[in-house]
Amino acid sequence: MRAHAAVAAERVYTAEGMARTRLVRLRSQAPLSLHPNLLALPLRLRHWLRDPRSGVSVSLAAGAAGPLGGDRLRLDIDVAEGATLMLSAVAATVLLPGPHAEESRSIVNIRVAAGAALLWFPGMQIAAEGCRHSTVTRVELAPDARLHMREGLILGRHGERPGEFRQRLRITQGDVPLYDQELAVGAGTPGWEGSAVTGGRRALGAVITVDRDEDRMTSFGTAVSPAFPDTAVLRVSERCVVITSVAPDALALRQRLDAALWQTDNCARTAQDERNETAVAAPVG
Repeated sequence: MRAHAAVAAERVYTAEGMARTRLVRLRSQAPLSLHPNLLALPLRLRHWLRDPRSGVSVSLAAGAAGPLGGDRLRLDIDVAEGATLMLSAVAATVLLPGPHAEESRSIVNIRVAAGAALLWFPGMQIAAEGCRHSTVTRVELAPDARLHMREGLILGRHGERPGEFRQRLRITQGDVPLYDQELAVGAGTPGWEGSAVTGGRRALGAVITVDRDEDRMTSFGTAVSPAFPDTAVLRVSERCVVITSVAPDALALRQRLDAALWQTDNCARTAQDERNETAVAAPVG
């Protein structure tokens, strides 16, 4: 199966001069099905919008099982200058073997222009036993663009070994490499169950945030509570933070990533409040 889907958003102005985002392209092709919805931005990211109504939200649903071995899927995401788009999968994706032991492939191309923001939630991927799948995600950000994405991987369904899975994620900002990560698990990948990769855990996930508000990002990098092990916060740059976690199952993974987000967000709010108090208390002249 070959499929190519695309979504594009741009900023427009109402008759009253209010900025809004509208969809200018929404191309679905089975099994990639795109649908506009009325979901609101996560509370922790509402500061990205002066008016919550100025962004748009789209759901990505699977119109068929898979991908199966041999499938080739492509998704293009384009957020034009000043626009805000949230794109989220409605369910987990089960990567399945095909009848001829071929590899399935997924390619996601993302472009976020100046002053624009993308919230990308591709959902959980489940590497079923016997699958052979590779996925490549390329993200091109303008120097002042914003990105928030959350992804996860489950190594096999209940009671089974995972198939072969390879992932490449590359993020550039202003044509400068910002984050480049590759993961490979399953048979044929030496050491993937070792402590340097999965440590025997069955669930892996990451949250990546790129925000031009450097003051708000300075609080990231705080150690995560010992109550949520195997979770780390990495400051990639002044504007980019990556939270990673490995866990025994999907529920524990979600709890650990949520806890890290909650902790770092609270630290950001506290740091911002302290800066505001200092600015108010500072003598004038």
